[in-house]
Amino acid sequence: MNVLLRMNVFFRWIPACLLALSLGMPAGASGQSVARVEPLHWWVGMHNPELQLLVYGENIAAYEPEIVFPGVQLTQVHRVENPNYLFLDLHIAPSTTPGNVPIVFNGSDGRTFSWEYELKAREADRTKAQGVRSDDVIYLIMPDRFANGDTSNDIVPGMRETALNRDSMYYRHGGDLQGIINKLDYLHDLGVTALWLNPVLTNDMEQASYHGYAATENYQVDPRFGDNELYRKLADELHRRGMKLIKDLVHNHVGLRHWTVLDPPAPDWLNQWPTYTNTTYKDQVIFDPYAAEADRKRMTDGWFVPTMPDMNHRNPYVRKYITQSHIWWVEYAGVDGFRLDTYPYNDLDFMADWGRLIKAEYPELTFFGETWVHGVPNQAVYTQGSTINQRFDTHMPGVTDFQTHFAIIEALNGSFGWTDGVNRLYSVLANDFVYEDAYRNVVFLDNHDKSRFFSEVGENVDKYKSGLAWLMTTRGIPQLYYGAEIAMKNFANPDGMVREDFPGGWPADTVDKFTEAGRSVLENDIFQYIRTLANYRKSNPVLQTGRMMQYVPEDAVYVYFRYNDEKTVMVVMNTGEDEAEIDVSRFEERIRSATRAKDIINGNTVNLTAPLRLNAKSTAVLELL
Repeated sequence: MNVLLRMNVFFRWIPACLLALSLGMPAGASGQSVARVEPLHWWVGMHNPELQLLVYGENIAAYEPEIVFPGVQLTQVHRVENPNYLFLDLHIAPSTTPGNVPIVFNGSDGRTFSWEYELKAREADRTKAQGVRSDDVIYLIMPDRFANGDTSNDIVPGMRETALNRDSMYYRHGGDLQGIINKLDYLHDLGVTALWLNPVLTNDMEQASYHGYAATENYQVDPRFGDNELYRKLADELHRRGMKLIKDLVHNHVGLRHWTVLDPPAPDWLNQWPTYTNTTYKDQVIFDPYAAEADRKRMTDGWFVPTMPDMNHRNPYVRKYITQSHIWWVEYAGVDGFRLDTYPYNDLDFMADWGRLIKAEYPELTFFGETWVHGVPNQAVYTQGSTINQRFDTHMPGVTDFQTHFAIIEALNGSFGWTDGVNRLYSVLANDFVYEDAYRNVVFLDNHDKSRFFSEVGENVDKYKSGLAWLMTTRGIPQLYYGAEIAMKNFANPDGMVREDFPGGWPADTVDKFTEAGRSVLENDIFQYIRTLANYRKSNPVLQTGRMMQYVPEDAVYVYFRYNDEKTVMVVMNTGEDEAEIDVSRFEERIRSATRAKDIINGNTVNLTAPLRLNAKSTAVLELL
């Protein structure tokens, strides 16, 4: 038997009293206890009046729960294989008054004990669930590597990983939520409107707990980042500045030390195999009409890595446990949108149900899924609307657009044939007809899993600026990765190489690149370039929701327009090795009667009655006058 499965079997058979000690469960002499109830609390007046409570305690299934509270009805009690769990279905009438709901547990021997479950009033004045759309600029932060605002939580006694080593890419470095809060004015000035943090839930794993993708709790912020209230404060501080908060969700897996993995409610809580089975990472089998069912099962049910057990989305308790936790964070903290990790590895029928439930509760909230796949149809199949005959509807508005990501790299680095180089970028965008709305897709140059774009383009500043100009002017929702504004570099080999600390984010740092004085001439040039484009975009709907028209590339020159009834912006990208002279009469259909344009970067006026001259590997962003 595989070592991981042996561990799982071991944890299932730990005596209840020892398990209580290992999980911090208050165990009484008679076994009467409730260690935890999740969700931690709930609210009256939610769109969906149904709620399922997970109740965990030593031998709790031996007791009969009872609820007597006006407006709250206990409709069903579910017992599962593990006697330490009960699942309680509640109906909460719209007229229910907030308060503490007593849950009385009656034993067959006549003894009883109780737990008070809090129903709160919804905060009518709390900003939340605004959605993240094409009028936003997203900034992605890995919290452990951005800024350390509270050194007192760098090491938390009792957690499995206590080492702090900024010289190692694998250990924690001490970045936290307070550090991010301290830098919000910096981000607002840069032109950022939405903040996406890699997961901040507790990751009580033995190693590499810094990245957040192996959660061991669903309702607790990792204490090394702060606490739940500080996460609420982060949302409030963002909203006060007119910015938004995106929560990174992981439906597919949890960490091996997640408390429900240490003592699973049932054998089918996780996707179990006779021996350890990894996913194949082959997304094609999801939509391949000729795929073997065995291949589909291994893709979706195989574990992502050995330390991240795969959740069984066919289990109805798993589905509710996951979904309710996400709704809880929106209502509690004021989350505005979601990024969905490893989307192709989830059971798509569950994800469709999840999407419907989220939209029913929060109609304005939006979400986008990570789809690291190859090919436009492979990516579009995961978006809502069943637009390419995939025969299912995911109800997912948009995706992380890996196809344009690959294409912009090739556009700036590739050769100049009809099917490669910048022609690939043109062709990828020409396929936007397969989406219900491609403007919902998130476009990016790099992220926490990909090589830094500055390195991808050989640290060529002109290429780098061209990529940034494209990012801020193409269709979709642009996403910057922290440090892009100071041209941070490195290749993702391994991925820890692109998860460096932002210089100046730690009290001991000798240089502070959050400030103009701390940046080099090159870094300030890149910073101002991004700042100019991002703030122009933030102030001009033409680059947010404006229509797009692109022209077939000629001689390595790619031209496209963003336009609405008020403005037209012309983007001219020369991806060639030589200076280009461009006859603008070809673009008369969109230029129309305009004879002048303003260069958005430097404010200079450009004459459109003469040929445009553009340096090699450079891009001009021009507002027609």
